[in-house]
Amino acid sequence: MTEKSKSENRQKHIAMYISSLQKGGAERVMVNLAEYFYSQGYKVTFVTTYIADVEYEVKDAAWKRCSDNTGKKVVTALNHSEKPVYVDLLGGKEDGIQRVFSGLLKEEQTGRISNFSKRMDKLTQIWMSIKPDLILSFIGKNNVMALMTAGQLHIPVVVSCRANPRMEYEQRGTRYAAMMLYRKAAGVVLQTNGAKDYFPKAVQKKVTLLPNSLNPEFMRPRFDGDREKTIVMVGRIDDNKNHAMVLRAFAQADKKYPGFKVKFYGDGPSAKKVRKLAEELAIEDLVSFEGVVPNVADRIQSAGIFVLASDEEGMPNALMEAMSLGLPCISTDCPCGGPADLIRDGHNGLLVPVGDQEAMTKALEKLMSNRRFGEDLGKRAMQIQKDYAPDKINAKWKAYLDSFMK
Repeated sequence: MTEKSKSENRQKHIAMYISSLQKGGAERVMVNLAEYFYSQGYKVTFVTTYIADVEYEVKDAAWKRCSDNTGKKVVTALNHSEKPVYVDLLGGKEDGIQRVFSGLLKEEQTGRISNFSKRMDKLTQIWMSIKPDLILSFIGKNNVMALMTAGQLHIPVVVSCRANPRMEYEQRGTRYAAMMLYRKAAGVVLQTNGAKDYFPKAVQKKVTLLPNSLNPEFMRPRFDGDREKTIVMVGRIDDNKNHAMVLRAFAQADKKYPGFKVKFYGDGPSAKKVRKLAEELAIEDLVSFEGVVPNVADRIQSAGIFVLASDEEGMPNALMEAMSLGLPCISTDCPCGGPADLIRDGHNGLLVPVGDQEAMTKALEKLMSNRRFGEDLGKRAMQIQKDYAPDKINAKWKAYLDSFMK
């Protein structure tokens, strides 16, 4: 991009609204988009409710977490436990990606109803203060609040569900609010046609399907060598991800084809329960919990099998990244169609019905017993590098968001 083009884009200001930048799929996509738009010369401001204990690194961040309240422009933010954290808003890169916090500090909180009103007022004041040309909001309640607060200010709001909308709007009240307010959005970004079908026709007219782009870290040549006899899963360890079902399926497959081990990358509320199950199945020596680690691509690129076993997903980053590395992949066929949009069963991966332990066992056995078949799947899976290359997908986001900015 020429310096002239960057200068023209610098006049455009995008506010990106999300709860925090904790390590999750939606947060990763938003961080990648922020870095991309900043590199194209746009002014970018993150508006987050909290600062998470562990967050994605933002290379061009203007802010920096600090240990005390001394600095150029230190503010007190909240972490997810509602404990105060000091952040120097000017402690990072000069003229970098900005950050503003919308959460209520403890001394500002009074009662549930009044707190909601205060959060709305604070968010409205933020929009009035930073004056963005467009707000891009991710996930459930955030989208509802962005539309409620920015609508009266005539700032275009683009909202996006990053998972199955049914999961993001489980409660009747927020579901009704979304159905009504999404009609007022400048645009609605979804990842699959299955997600689009969730909404009424009036909202569907505003929907644009924009997939995730691949993380550049996973855009690399395929591992060339003997693959490890490992089965890997990457992501939050919770009930939706179904680590327990994978352990039960593996315990059965191991009886026929011993020699493999299971590695879980990530952490979450179900970790203790999954550890206990491994002990009950007497396979604890074959299962390791690697935790949240940096450079996941380096750690899994030589794995024998990748598994995604979720009940619900949007367009799963972890699956896309494993396919980009050329891993033989197994995924559940989630309702919104994300995995089915990526995998042609038996061609570049294996799809199994959601919650079907027997089908998962058979899929594992197929790959554990036939390494050549897995290699063929993995090689064809790498086509995803062309289809979801960052430059290609980011250009689509740019053209789409530009269409709403004067």
